[in-house]
Amino acid sequence: MSTQETWPYPESMVRSAKLQERIAGGILDSAAAVLGERGDAASMEEVAEAAGIGRATLYRYFPSRDALLQALEAAAVEQLCIKIAEAELETVPVREGIARLNRGFLDAGDKYSALLRIGRKTTDPHVIEQRIAAPVRALILRGVRDGTLRADIPPDMLLGMFTALLESALQMTARAQLGIEAASAAITTAFLTGVLTDPVRD
Repeated sequence: MSTQETWPYPESMVRSAKLQERIAGGILDSAAAVLGERGDAASMEEVAEAAGIGRATLYRYFPSRDALLQALEAAAVEQLCIKIAEAELETVPVREGIARLNRGFLDAGDKYSALLRIGRKTTDPHVIEQRIAAPVRALILRGVRDGTLRADIPPDMLLGMFTALLESALQMTARAQLGIEAASAAITTAFLTGVLTDPVRD
């Protein structure tokens, strides 16, 4: 029996699928850049131009603006989930975990910040809660329990404060108002100094 008979798909089909995946990924990267810069005013034509393809090609991959945004949402969530996993939050102290989250989110948040720029968040909030908010909330709860973070502020409020700082920094980095390293350090300092049980003061 030949290799082609045992392989579920011909090699040419596998190569074609990988190529299409790369092209789709490139389009989403370009869409994030254009939306991050132009906001809701960005057109599909501008996205196609930024991606170096024709409008017809763009519409073959994403038949509508909404389809493009849905794919961008999915890619944004996946990027953030990968960074959360890479942070290995369970293995480090809470302060280090917060710093890792900030750096990871800002490093991978170009697509998410583009969605924030146009005022659009995921159409399924349960996905955000389970895959992104839950690990962050668990880290904050651990910080409250071990005394690293203040217990007199409800954990959900701490999560809201952290998220607000992060989203603000994502928008600033998307607009090139602040570099990723500087923004990450600023959020870490602002959040932790405000919620530590024994804050360090100059």
